[in-house]
Amino acid sequence: MSRLALAAVAVMTIVDGVQAAAAEHDSGTPVLVLAAGPVSPPQTPAELSAEQRMQRRFPQPVKVGDLIGLPVLDFDDRTLGYVKSVVRTADGNIKLIVPYGGFLGWGRRPVAVPIELVAIAGRQIAALDMTRAEFDAAPAWADPLSQSLPASETIRIGLYRR
Repeated sequence: MSRLALAAVAVMTIVDGVQAAAAEHDSGTPVLVLAAGPVSPPQTPAELSAEQRMQRRFPQPVKVGDLIGLPVLDFDDRTLGYVKSVVRTADGNIKLIVPYGGFLGWGRRPVAVPIELVAIAGRQIAALDMTRAEFDAAPAWADPLSQSLPASETIRIGLYRR
C-alpha cells in the first residue's frame, strides 16, 4: 500500500465528520479527496445500550472458572454477593448467578446479572450498570432452559479500574 493510501486511511480514522477518499489524477498520481459531512453529536453513556457500554469497556476473554467465587461490588465497594455460576440463556445471553439478600446468609435468593452490566476489576466484579436497588427488585433466578457453562469455557467481560 502506498504512503498516500496509508495517509488516507489514517485521515479517515482520525478526522471525525469528514469523509476521505483516494482518487487518481489524470496523470495516474493518487490524490486525497476530503469532503465535509454531517457531524453527529457523541452519544452519552445513558443513550447507549448495555451491549454498547460493554464494548466501550474493552471486553477481554476470561475463563468461567476464574469468575466463580469472585465478589460482586456496588459503587460503594460493598459486597452484593459472590458469583455462584455462569449460565447461557436460551436466547444466547450470558448471566452471572449471584446469591443476594437475606440475613447472615439465610434467605439468599439467586439473582441473574447480565454480563453486559458488570466489569472485572482485578479479583472482583463491579456492578456498573445495576444498582443495589435493582438487585433488591430483581426476581429470583429460575430458568430451566439455561445451561450452566463449564469452568473451562472462555467468555468475554469488560474491564474496569476503580
